Amino acid sequence: MKNRKLVMIPGPTPTVRSINDEMGRETVAFGDPEFVKDFKKLILDLKEMWKVDGECFVVAGSGTMAMEMAIANVTKREDNVLVVSNGFFGDRFIDICTRKGLNVDVLSAEWGDVVSPDMIENKLKEKNYSAITVTHVDTSTGARAPIEEIGEIIKKYPDTVYIVDGVAATAGEREYVDTMGIDILLTGSQKAFGVAPGLAILWAGQKALKRRKSLATIPEYYIDFEKWTPIMNDPTKYFATPAVNMIWALKESVRLIKEEGIEERYERHKRVSDAFNASLEALGFELLAKKECRCSTLSNVLYPEGIEDGEFRKILAEEGVMVAGGLGPYAGKMFRIGHMGNIDDHTVYATMAAIERTLIRLNYKYEIGIGVKTLLENLK
Repeated sequence: MKNRKLVMIPGPTPTVRSINDEMGRETVAFGDPEFVKDFKKLILDLKEMWKVDGECFVVAGSGTMAMEMAIANVTKREDNVLVVSNGFFGDRFIDICTRKGLNVDVLSAEWGDVVSPDMIENKLKEKNYSAITVTHVDTSTGARAPIEEIGEIIKKYPDTVYIVDGVAATAGEREYVDTMGIDILLTGSQKAFGVAPGLAILWAGQKALKRRKSLATIPEYYIDFEKWTPIMNDPTKYFATPAVNMIWALKESVRLIKEEGIEERYERHKRVSDAFNASLEALGFELLAKKECRCSTLSNVLYPEGIEDGEFRKILAEEGVMVAGGLGPYAGKMFRIGHMGNIDDHTVYATMAAIERTLIRLNYKYEIGIGVKTLLENLK
């Protein structure tokens, strides 16, 4: 009998039964009164919970599309944009901006570290930037940017729109749009929300909305704020067909978050992450991200000498757990494991036990049981 596989990659994350049930409902017309009511409630909840006096857009698409949507609505050709990159996915903004004809400056951190607020402030003093992009958590490194501190700095620059990529953070790491000085926050449904892939979610504050107004007609069509704002305010209107069942699933995810409490959810992610990381270190692994900037949604785990990446992940999958490989310069040198969304303690313990079984099969010498024992001591 084969082991049931736990999906512990950094996204998509596992979906719980009540969310699956929403995705499996009989699809209705997008103008159905009950669906309209549900969609409107979802938008209002998202705006309230992430504290934005502006708009929230829930659109069929990916997190990458949300990144492009953010750039498209606040910049025009030849504008200056500062990309703050802490890894592979931070670099993605470079290509998006370059293709739009923007002048791009890049501040990069060594993988496992983050660009400091002081470095950002010094760069902002050099010229007028129309926008700055910061990836809150980069899944290539597991490093978390200090978005609140950066937000305080950007408040001094009223012409600069602050864009935060929250794809691997939102609903798992603390984020509040207006409170933290964020002008655009973006994410996808498949990470810490614990919903299947398929929805791009974006919050836009008043500065971002005013910037969009100032640009008149933009080249982009589907991702134009102006096309979607009327629908988000009144879902009886039509622009493009909403992903009906996915919206129901996200609504159920939001219900679960409200039931848990959003602050309690952030604390749960930190508790699980700290315990999981301590267990991995007890087994002899090291973590790529420095402790002071380590995120709570995933772990980027460096192999000790003698463990080969492909064999480790192959056997771990046989033991019932799917993890992801390293990216960029760390391909083949580490694995990436997610612990975000709606996973419970049972899943965490099962994952650690599977890692231990894998190490035994690889003849790796360690104190058998120390991983699970460390979890028991720390996961309280």
